Amino acid sequence: EVQLVESGGGLVQAGGSLRLSCAASGFTFDDYAIGWFRQGLGKEREGVSCISSSDGRTYYADSVKGRFTISSDNAKNTVYLQMNSLKPEDTAVYYCAADSNSDSWPNPLFFGSWGQGIQVTVSS
Repeated sequence: EVQLVESGGGLVQAGGSLRLSCAASGFTFDDYAIGWFRQGLGKEREGVSCISSSDGRTYYADSVKGRFTISSDNAKNTVYLQMNSLKPEDTAVYYCAADSNSDSWPNPLFFGSWGQGIQVTVSS
């Protein structure tokens, strides 16, 4: 059974940092791409970042480039999202998701396995 579990969210002031973790199990981690998505209140779910576990290629939404960094620890089957210089507009529920093809990113419809989501709130 595929399982994705997010952790590390919370409340932070604007300009602060958080690191999200996505612990994966139930599939061959090295063969998958792991994406981070977010959904703000009343907004559509959007792609934030993605990493291909097989070759380490990374992808970012324009809105987070230069502020967020995605990384992967294949030995721990865990993907991290380091979020710096956070803004109030980054407030959302953040999800990690897995797919066998990194070309699926940033379309959430193509990602078949999802975590439960974790709240990130950035106060102004």
